Amino acid sequence: MSDFMTGFRISASGMAAQKMRMNTISSNMANINTTKTPEGGPYRRKDVVFEAMPETKNFGEILPVNSPQEKMQRVQVTDVISDRRAPLMKYQPDHPDANPDGYVAMPNINLMEEMTNMIQATRAYEANVSALQASKDMALSALEIGR
Repeated sequence: MSDFMTGFRISASGMAAQKMRMNTISSNMANINTTKTPEGGPYRRKDVVFEAMPETKNFGEILPVNSPQEKMQRVQVTDVISDRRAPLMKYQPDHPDANPDGYVAMPNINLMEEMTNMIQATRAYEANVSALQASKDMALSALEIGR
């Protein structure tokens, strides 16, 4: 049963990472026109950084050196970074945040890019759900053999 639990934990880590990615994408889309932030200036697009981590659940699993489990890796969100691209300057002289020349610094967010990222995150989440379901089905089938 512990081998099935490894698959469950790996799939769950993928689902959690994609959920965080989806939340970040939603934040980017919600702030596509935000010109003021507490840090000053327009909203900066955010992106998540994923890292592959060895799949271990306790200290005892770390000790065996050539274990097949050694190659199993889960995913973890290690950081949420802000985009360093310059803001877009749009000519809107009537906007309250316009500079003396009439330009407003707008977030550098491409809606099509965000929608594409959202579709990718959704598909990756669904793939992890399918893997989790397959692991569950295999565990149930293994229990049926013992009857």
